Amino acid sequence: MKKRLAGLALCVAVALVATALGKVLPVVGAPVFGIVMGAVIAAFLKPGAVTDAGAAWSGKYVLQASVVVFGTGLSITEVLQTGWHSLPVMLGTLAIALLGAWLIGRALGLDGDVRTLIGVGTAICGASAIAATQSVIKAKSADVAYAIGTIFTFNVIAVVTFPFIGRALGMTDHAFGLWAGTAINDTSSVVAAAFSFSAAAGAYGIVVKLTRTLMIIPITIALALYKRRREPQESRRVSWNKIVPMFLIWFLVALLVDSFGLIPASWHPYLSELGSFMITVALAGIGLGTRVGVLRQAGFRPLALGGSLWVLVALSSLGLQALTHTI
Repeated sequence: MKKRLAGLALCVAVALVATALGKVLPVVGAPVFGIVMGAVIAAFLKPGAVTDAGAAWSGKYVLQASVVVFGTGLSITEVLQTGWHSLPVMLGTLAIALLGAWLIGRALGLDGDVRTLIGVGTAICGASAIAATQSVIKAKSADVAYAIGTIFTFNVIAVVTFPFIGRALGMTDHAFGLWAGTAINDTSSVVAAAFSFSAAAGAYGIVVKLTRTLMIIPITIALALYKRRREPQESRRVSWNKIVPMFLIWFLVALLVDSFGLIPASWHPYLSELGSFMITVALAGIGLGTRVGVLRQAGFRPLALGGSLWVLVALSSLGLQALTHTI
């Protein structure tokens, strides 16, 4: 923990400044300021090994803890209703992303593992889905780097552009939360974009995103069975306990605790503020961990595939919302 303190302290300091700026410019929001400030510090001040451990810990565990904190303000009924209402849009965008990855990736001449990783990362939940898929298909580390670099590139673009597009389209809080939750890849980026739009959109977007995260389970099982069928002679051990993120389990526990009335209603505003600040701390850590070299490593063709899928999923999500009258 001592090795992480310097990086964690810097993340908290960045989050404090970002929170103050977010109050001055709420249209941008503290989460966006946090990730941008962290990336700028990483690029120009290069704190490096002194803060890397703490920044990485913040970007992963503080973010997960913030989602659990937000779970204390949601009832299980609300989650079930949200998941049910978002299901047509979620399944539709999932199918479009996976089919698009296969067709466009083949047209671009990309390797099958790269297509799979970028497709799953776009369809489900970014780096988490890529990591879960990697545990099943055993792709090369370079392919994983290309996929994560590609997903991260369009995550950053989504965080900056989605709130402005949503306001220009006159979207409601729930409509934007559904759009962000189904059309943006990584959890951190969904959180940043949705909470930059509004607190209500953020809370709704988190539930939609976590429901979408559950799709990791059937997708990775299908990939494992496919790989085993293709290569029956090779024993492939899958770490199934890594497929479902532990923070998702704790989020469900927090939901149940609040649903049974064990958390006083007077605590909810304070817990919401705490969750928002923790999100900003986490995104500052993600920004501090940004390396320009990883983005360059992605190359043109993976970026072309990631960009095509990003646009395809964003537009199809809006179209499916219009068809299901959820926009």
